[in-house]
Amino acid sequence: MVKALAHPLRLAIIDLLSADEERCVCELVDALDCDQPSLSKHLAILKNAGVITSSRDGTRMLYRLCTPCIKNFFDCIDRVLRTDLKIKEQELAALVMPENEAENN
Repeated sequence: MVKALAHPLRLAIIDLLSADEERCVCELVDALDCDQPSLSKHLAILKNAGVITSSRDGTRMLYRLCTPCIKNFFDCIDRVLRTDLKIKEQELAALVMPENEAENN
């Protein structure tokens, strides 16, 4: 499933979808400014991974999230990356500071 999330367009699709409201492919094409064949390919990948589901309304294909908790997953990853960045910045500052103090003396 994680492999299915490894593309910027698929991440954008997930951001636009919700579990409560279905969205038509035409809406997604407009919102994401991409062509329909490309979008359909990415929707199929997400559907095969179990992230989204679809239904038909006449000629329209509608999509929604199967697993809305996927958005919490992204928030968690973001927090991990931000925390790791802060730690690395502090470590780098600790390494650079002694060099600066030695130059000043």
